This record gives sequence, structure tokens and C-alpha cells, in this order.
Amino acid sequence: MVSEAPPFWWTKADWRAYVLWPFSWVYGRVAAIRMDRARRAMPPVPLICVGNFTVGGAGKTPTAIALAQAAKARGLKPGFLSRGYGGSLDVTTIVDPAHHRARDVGDEPLLLAREALTVVCRRRVDGARRLAAEGADIIIMDDGFQSARLTFDFALLVIDSIRGIGNGHLVPSGPVRAPIADQLRHATALLKIGHGPAADRLIRRAARAGKAVFVGDTVRLDDQSLSGVKVLAWAGIADPEKFYRTVRDTGAIVEETRSFPDHHHFSEDEIADLIDHAESRGYTLVTTAKDMVRLELGHGRAAELAAKSRVIEIEVRFDDPLAPAKIIEATLVAARARKLHATGRL
Repeated sequence: MVSEAPPFWWTKADWRAYVLWPFSWVYGRVAAIRMDRARRAMPPVPLICVGNFTVGGAGKTPTAIALAQAAKARGLKPGFLSRGYGGSLDVTTIVDPAHHRARDVGDEPLLLAREALTVVCRRRVDGARRLAAEGADIIIMDDGFQSARLTFDFALLVIDSIRGIGNGHLVPSGPVRAPIADQLRHATALLKIGHGPAADRLIRRAARAGKAVFVGDTVRLDDQSLSGVKVLAWAGIADPEKFYRTVRDTGAIVEETRSFPDHHHFSEDEIADLIDHAESRGYTLVTTAKDMVRLELGHGRAAELAAKSRVIEIEVRFDDPLAPAKIIEATLVAARARKLHATGRL
């Protein structure tokens, strides 16, 4: 999957989108067939898939964390399942933030592992079995909605209210991962992040299709100490502009920004440039938690950049505080029905 989306994906469709349309048509047909005809294995425990309609940047990871917190509040032991995008390990691995680097397991799994048991595995079926063997009694899968070979008990699609689905075209003409109709058919519910208008048309379409719609927002976890501070904000995520808006909301004065591709592993020159440029201008470095974990256990000046960068932590909060618990309950109910059906008792 594309790690750095072209800017034209997020604007009104132009000649570039239409020139690539034949390739998108083929991509869409293949994606739809994979979703409709895939032979999906039954997970050993209830499974929630947190996905999105488009390539990157919607808020899947903080949403998955919010659901894990709700599961733990219910007395469950959640486990996160990820392919470990950006990592190099090919074997099923339990993520240990104290020993693994982002180059090994990926950056998002390191964030997830702070909250609950996390397994990375190229074959998600094997990863689900490993989580169950380790005692997880509910699995939260970060991504994989369009491709995983597992049956979902609940599929929650996250959509950003500012970006929406971009120009609405399929890869490579746009950011959409599979035909919207096919994605909606396999979805259980949608979560709109933020209160912008870009997702409204799709939300109405989902509601007409009988899908539940939740609304939430990303909330900063900071002490306002950046107010009035001149900063150099840097980020290697799918939607860096979203982060820069968050930095400005703290009251910081964003003098400069530096954007890198999603899941980017920083070179020594890039690290040195960030440190030295900020020092020469008297700027405070500010970044995301996802970028910070890619510096941890690093070599050279990575530790120096980590020490000199302020992190703005965020979390997803649902407008309905009971929504995460409702999703957990619906997942458990669906899993029970699935097991009864498999044994012929339903």
C-alpha cells in the first residue's frame, strides 16, 4: 500500500485522476473480488477490525486504543493484531517496546503495545491464534479491512471529517482502497473523526444503508505549555497537516514545518538537520508520538532528537461516552452468534 499519498488525491479530481482511471478500474475490480470472495478463517476469539476507506491518516490507531480501554474496563484482556507495516520481521512476534525498534515491528505496533498485548504477523490468521494463545479474549485488528483473511465480528471504518475520501477515486487515481459500495457492505459501523463537512455525504450514504454511525474527535493531552512558543513542527505521518493544525491549537507559533513520508525512518542527515536548524533559529522541536517511537532505541543523534522534541499526545474520544462499550458488547454478541452458527445450533 502507498505510504506517501500524492497531494492531488486530496483535491478535486483533475486530469491526473482521469488519466489513471483505467488502472483504478482494474484495481477496484480486484479489490472488490478479494473482499467478496475471500475465504475467511474464523478467529479463535471475538474480533474487531478498525479500518478506513482510504490510504492512511484517518485515526485508526487511537481509535483502536480507545476500544482496548473500553474492553479492559469491562474486564476483558484485549490484544492488538497488526501486520507491522514499516517493520522487517517476518515471524509472528509479541511486541516489546523496551526491546523492539520501529524498524523491526513498525511504529504503530509500538504505540499499541503501550496499551495492551500486541502481536505483529504478516499472516493475520496466525497472529490471531498467537494472541488467543497468549490469553487475549478479544482481538482488535488495526487495519486489514480490505485484505485480511479473517472473519470480523465488528468492522468499524474510521473517516476523517476534513479529508473525507479525497477526490473519491480508487488507487492510483485517488486514495480509496476499494469501491465504496463494497466497503460499506462489509462494514458494521462508521466513526467520523472531527466535525468538518468532508465526510457528510458518505455518512448519509452509510446511514441509508442501515450502518451505525458514531462521531468522535481527537483530543490533545497537553498542558498548554507550548502557548506562545516558537516551534519547528515535524512529522512523518499520512496527514501531517492534521498534526500541524493540532500544534497551532495549542497556541504555539509554528514558524516552520518539516514533512516526511508515513512510517519514514530518518537518516542521520535528516536528524542532524532538524536539530541544528531548530537550534540556530531558537525554535522548539515538536512532533507526534508515532514519530517519536521511530527514534527510540536508535543510533547516532536519534536519542538527541528525541530528547529535544516535545511530543503532543492525542486520544480519540467519542461524542457518546458509552459508544466504545456498545461496540465491545456488539462484538461479543456477534461472536457468540458466529460460534453458534458454526456448531449448527443457530
